[in-house]
Amino acid sequence: MKRIITYIQRNKIKSALLCVLLVAYYFCLPKPLFKDPTSTVIVSKDNELLGALIAEDGQWRFPKNDSVPDKFKQCIIQFEDEYFYKHPGFNPVSIFKALKENISSGEVKRGGSTLTQQTIRLSRKGKPRSYWEKFKELILATRMELRYSKDEILAYYASNAPFGGNVVGLDAASWRYFNRSANELSWAESATLAVLPNAPSLIYPGKNQERLLLKRNMLLEKLLQQEIIDSLTYQLSLAEALPEKPYPLPQIAPHLLQKIAQEHRGEYIETSIDRQLQRRANHIVSSHYNLLKQNEIYNMAVLVLDVRTRKVLAYVG
Repeated sequence: MKRIITYIQRNKIKSALLCVLLVAYYFCLPKPLFKDPTSTVIVSKDNELLGALIAEDGQWRFPKNDSVPDKFKQCIIQFEDEYFYKHPGFNPVSIFKALKENISSGEVKRGGSTLTQQTIRLSRKGKPRSYWEKFKELILATRMELRYSKDEILAYYASNAPFGGNVVGLDAASWRYFNRSANELSWAESATLAVLPNAPSLIYPGKNQERLLLKRNMLLEKLLQQEIIDSLTYQLSLAEALPEKPYPLPQIAPHLLQKIAQEHRGEYIETSIDRQLQRRANHIVSSHYNLLKQNEIYNMAVLVLDVRTRKVLAYVG
């Protein structure tokens, strides 16, 4: 301790500069990291999607999900950053290889960025791909590693990565391209989504299918080589077709969605709605509407409640 005090007394300028740098480093990472508007999402009592509204900036971007399905997690790590759980936010070997290739080609062809660095880049939209920006991303990535766990970093990446067109984030991509939640995706579907953020403007379902299929199958082969999947799963995954166009998102409780969006725009809302009962109510209302409109009756509403708990189970109109 005395040595430290003595050093500070003898090197006041250096010590002051070091303190300034440490303080700047501590506060360099913005909070919150992402400020983009998100879609309004409502789910049933069993966590099934009932509907969603597009975000204010025209993107399908669901609110951040803290949980990343294991299949997608394995796929994205093998495709983008296989040393993700071992590095401090940057990978010196990858950076050296990228520098060597870029210098020899005379242009930036390879990034060498880790998933942490990519997450930082996603949060700093519009920045040029220069070596100076790469250096800043590296510093911010190390700070992010100190603030968040590896799984939290993956969750940030999965919720904000571009998946082609106006689809952002794993949850929105799962519904738009496969019409199901991310937790229900197969290995082939997870691999398809894992390769999309690498070149979302060039390759996405419905565009450049051959390149997308090649990338997906190469990732599946790597999963087999790493013994993450077995040979049967590999063969079955290769046989799965790619999605050809985006699906419309479910609109099972549109009136409730509009009502909730008035006060909870851009939020993820868990409701007490029973999805099957809601579908039945929709069908009954639709049937009666077709009959009653002949008598110029155009407005109908149904509210189904659980009399014991007073919770709303179905909402129409």
